[in-house]
Amino acid sequence: TAALLYAAAPYARAASLVIRAAQLGGRAESLARRHAYRVVRQPRHLVRTRGGEIAAQYYVPDATAERTVILVPGVHAMGIDEPRLTALANDLAGSGVRVMAMALPDLQRYRITAHSTDVIEDAVRWATSRADADADGKVGIVGISFAGGLSIAAAGRDTIRDKVAFVVSFGGHGDLRRVLRYIATGDVPAVPGVTVRPPHDYAVSVVLYGVADRLVRDGIETFLLASQLTLVDKAQAEATFNRARDIQTLLPEPAATLMGYVNDRDVTRLGSRLVPHLDALEAHNPALSPELAPVPPAPVFLLHGDGDTVIPTAESRLLGDALARKGVRVRVLLSHLITHAEVNRAAATGEAWKLVAFWAEVLRQ
Repeated sequence: TAALLYAAAPYARAASLVIRAAQLGGRAESLARRHAYRVVRQPRHLVRTRGGEIAAQYYVPDATAERTVILVPGVHAMGIDEPRLTALANDLAGSGVRVMAMALPDLQRYRITAHSTDVIEDAVRWATSRADADADGKVGIVGISFAGGLSIAAAGRDTIRDKVAFVVSFGGHGDLRRVLRYIATGDVPAVPGVTVRPPHDYAVSVVLYGVADRLVRDGIETFLLASQLTLVDKAQAEATFNRARDIQTLLPEPAATLMGYVNDRDVTRLGSRLVPHLDALEAHNPALSPELAPVPPAPVFLLHGDGDTVIPTAESRLLGDALARKGVRVRVLLSHLITHAEVNRAAATGEAWKLVAFWAEVLRQ
């Protein structure tokens, strides 16, 4: 009986996590929240990295947490204050793990750089050197969007490869060169059972920001901020979109035309402008792509929405195959319940059990 209860516990915790994260409502969510651990959000602290100190925040359950998880958001100016990120941190901590949320400064500035991989490496070293570190001296990492691929790349580095219990890549990438090509052209290698959809204008604008000059960058940054605000304040978002349009009217040509493509969400014209500049983003650097980096000894969990238009769904399948060929223990789940990097409440719940089983295996690590 004790063995059965031990085996079932991760599934119960995972089911509670999925129900709460999906905000399913009704009796199921009420029951899940009633049985979740109470979470204390501790005061922010500073993590020492080679690039300086970075603010982070612990979410601690009112239970003995056997595992600490570093939760790293993707490309978003709000960093650890982004509402979906704070909700996920609370839900994970409510499932009995201690969560340290920490954003990557370059991703907050819409830049995908090798420095971000360094920061993840430094954060793992910092967290595992604390007096209250986990008994086995390891932490888990959950990376969202581009932080997912960067987390796997960091986890294979010599200084931390024995300090990582597992890595979850949530909507992440395997090869940044491949993703940039998709964002600019819509082209993705054929993967059986995976449907390819046109790239999202947000992704195209993020990549454009990395190669644009300062004149256009201010406008793109305003547009990206407006896109993010649509999740929290529709009125403020529309005012910010209007400001991006005003910036367009003040720009000389050809900057004004380029900014017009951004404001009009003209993915096709923007993508064609991007293609000649993709090499400038240095995506060939192994620090930016887990398929090119040393593999971690820790198990890797790849979770991806089956219709992702920011980082194409095929990335997790291709990365999973590449890691498996190198001997990594890897689990891949492509789910109808996931959009880019969040649970989609509108999706059918028939896929819920697969998602529960996925998180149950993560929580066992």
